Amino acid sequence: MTGVIEQLGLFGVFLLMVPESACIPIPSEVTLLFSGFAVHQGWMSLPLAVLAATAGNLAGSLLAYALGASGLLERIPGTGAPLRAARRMLERHGTRAVFTARLLPLVRTFVSLPAGTRRVPLIPFLALTAAGCALWATAFVLAGLLAGAAWTTVSSVLARALLALGLAAIVFSIARARGS
Repeated sequence: MTGVIEQLGLFGVFLLMVPESACIPIPSEVTLLFSGFAVHQGWMSLPLAVLAATAGNLAGSLLAYALGASGLLERIPGTGAPLRAARRMLERHGTRAVFTARLLPLVRTFVSLPAGTRRVPLIPFLALTAAGCALWATAFVLAGLLAGAAWTTVSSVLARALLALGLAAIVFSIARARGS
């Protein structure tokens, strides 16, 4: 992942953030931390790194929203219970749940699906997504900026931990869906 940012700069940040918000669990934390390291090195500016990450999140979120709105998810075995739970969350907390979810690991990746199935109005969805993703990106880019010279160690450990966490969450979700 770091090679993509080294080669493509801001466009690489954008490209890596799209799948993360399109429900492909690529750890945005690693992308954003390395972006902060790139800011530390002078390869890109902080505001542009955050803007590229937020734009990538918006693009990916729109793809997931469209998938949710298409109705195809209901046809996939095992998705009924998680989608119902997410819809209840949106019913209980309204559209602000989209913003809150953007600040939570893993949940942030999948919130667009139920938002699409509930047909959350697109303009509020985009505004809340942009605000939440910008805060998330700013926090992690700043952390990467502060990590600076220790990047190699931070990147390796964090990538492994996030990959393990993501895989565990997927296995848990599948096991839970099969149990319901």
